[in-house]
Order: sequence, then C-alpha cells, then structure tokens
Amino acid sequence: MTWATDQLPDPQTLRELGALALRVARAAATLVHEGRPDRLDTSTKSSDTDVVTIMDTRSEAQLRTALRAARPADGFVGEEGEDLAGTTGITWVVDPIDGTVNYLYDLPMYAVSVAAVLGSPRGPAWRPVVGAVVSPVLNLAWTALVGQGAARHDLATGARTPLSVGTQTDLGHALIGTGFGYRADTRAEQARTLVEVLPRVRDIRRLGSAATDLCLVADGRLDAYYESGLKPWDLAAGRLVVSEAGGVVVGPAGGEPTEEMVVAGNAALVAALRPLVTR
Repeated sequence: MTWATDQLPDPQTLRELGALALRVARAAATLVHEGRPDRLDTSTKSSDTDVVTIMDTRSEAQLRTALRAARPADGFVGEEGEDLAGTTGITWVVDPIDGTVNYLYDLPMYAVSVAAVLGSPRGPAWRPVVGAVVSPVLNLAWTALVGQGAARHDLATGARTPLSVGTQTDLGHALIGTGFGYRADTRAEQARTLVEVLPRVRDIRRLGSAATDLCLVADGRLDAYYESGLKPWDLAAGRLVVSEAGGVVVGPAGGEPTEEMVVAGNAALVAALRPLVTR
C-alpha cells in the first residue's frame, strides 16, 4: 500500500512500524555504545569541530540494512549516506549518532534517532508518524506513534511511562534547551540570539543532542527548546515525541518547523519564546 501525507497508516501498521523503529534503534545504540573504541579515527565535514566517526557510518549502515530487510519498498534518508527511494510513501529518517561530539568525548548525551515519515523529508511537506530515540548511556528510549501518544521506556526494567510536556507557562521561570551549529558565522548569530533569550528565562541548557533535547521537552524535564540549523534526521523522531506528548513544534513563522528555526514546548511557552528567537 502507498500512503500520502494526509493518509495515515492504520493503527496496526503504526504499531508494527513503531516496534520496528524501536528495535533497530536499540540495536544501533548497542553497537555505538559497546563498540566505541578508546581512540576514534575522525574526519571533518562543515568545520574542524563537526566530527564524523567510523561508528557513525557503521551505525547508519546497520540501520539501513535492517530497515530495508524488514521493509524493502520504503525509502531511507540518513545523515551519512545516499538517499534510497521507496514506493510506499513511507521514508525512514535516521540519525545514527545524534550528538557525535559528545560521543567523541565520551559524554553521555548522545542517541540514535529513527523515524518513519510520510512525504519527502527533503521537501517542504513531510510528516513523521513513528519515532524512536534511544539513549544508550542513560538506558532510556522515547517513542511515539501519531495519534497514539508518546512514552519513555526504561530499558533496564522494561517500565513504560506515558509522556506529557511540562505545564510551566511563565517564560521567566522556564528552563530552556538550545544548541549551536558548527560554523563560526552560525555560532555568532546564535550567540546574538542567546543574548536576547538568557536574561528572560530561568536558565539555558546546551546538551549537544537535538533529538535528546526534544525528548526531554516531551518528558517535562526541559520546559522548551529552540535551535536553528536542524536537519530532518535531527528533528523527525523528537518532533513527533513532543507533539504526541501534548506539545507543539513550530518554525519561525509559527507553522511547520524549518531548518531556519525550531521551537518546541507547550503552546504558551512557545508563543512567548518564538518572537525572541526569530527576530
């Protein structure tokens, strides 16, 4: 069957897609966590601080192989490799290690992100319907199915907890997550935005993993989050987790999130925060 962006898969198909997303994300998270060498060979992408590791490439290859084996007619878009076209209207969008610099330095805030989306994530109109983000060091996963809510999974105990975004509506008492790009000119612009935001909020956290940040918003552990420069693989799964936890994820004009800006949180905080970060 082929699905369009306005035609959701049936509940059983969504559950099957969700189980697949979590399974392959957990396997890739195990690979990158247990296979992390003491010394990492690295190359650079957009700048000297944008690190791509061997494990990043291995993780994506494993995800691509597993997803194509299970659903060979679906599309695939990853951070590191070439896109694979599909015929079903479903495309898998993966980030094999979200937070590669954290991973390089053996800091715990990195994750594997897997989402199934309708429409092309390279285009203006696409919609995530399944998402799974697995944090191997924290031993946690966050999942969502469109229309069926979001949950946190304790991977050690198997406990599953429904998610709900926080209820803080006063920006002055809100803990806000953000992130910074790799290019010097991008960082300079983000620093100017930070100067506007920081005096108006409780505090800022920069954890280094956009997918994790979004899930922590859904989990009520961050009140809101904003960042510019996010790619579809950074955003796809976490965006759905937030929206299914009762939050909103918008772009600079208040509509769909874009690479220019993503703002996430409960509706009241997003309405207060968005004008500060999109001037």
